[in-house]
Amino acid sequence: MNDDFAFVDELVPGLRWDAKYASADNFTGGPVDGYVTARVAGTKALCAALEKAQGKAESLGLGLLVWDGYRPQRAVDAFLAWSRLPEDGRMKARHYPNLERSEMFDKGYVIARSGHSRGSTVDLTLCDGGGGPLPMGGDHDLMDAVSHHGAEGIEPLAARNRELLRSIMESCGFVAYEREWWHYTLADEPYPDTYFDFPV
Repeated sequence: MNDDFAFVDELVPGLRWDAKYASADNFTGGPVDGYVTARVAGTKALCAALEKAQGKAESLGLGLLVWDGYRPQRAVDAFLAWSRLPEDGRMKARHYPNLERSEMFDKGYVIARSGHSRGSTVDLTLCDGGGGPLPMGGDHDLMDAVSHHGAEGIEPLAARNRELLRSIMESCGFVAYEREWWHYTLADEPYPDTYFDFPV
């Protein structure tokens, strides 16, 4: 791994993680190329900002649950290749019920040059003291308008939880992605123009 990268669990005490793309629990239905361990990595700058966010969450009796951080470019390429395959229906109802898989790139839910590959973007949620994710009005990687910030029809509790997550993350130097309530990028990222491809 690049010297300026680390596994987030090594630098952020109390952080929980569930490396979705190292498992079959993701929109492709299988482990993704480039993920060789079930851990989440990122730049050390990302980890420092996550440590602050974790501290703020803990002050409220909560914590952070991270699903993805650094994403090798080969994984993004694998998403693109997957989007061109015939639909098998296995993951559609859960992850893209109102889209064709080929539309994910056009709609901005997956992009060919992902901020994740720069190492300072993270997918995450708030969790309770036992590690259970708080209600957010939709799951991770639900590629649908309901996942947008400010989406209509979200239960009030879930809407408040999204706003709380956003408040915590923005106060720690992150910028939200409007189409995905779980997706945040460090505003002052150390590698804004570099897309890495080492495996994680």
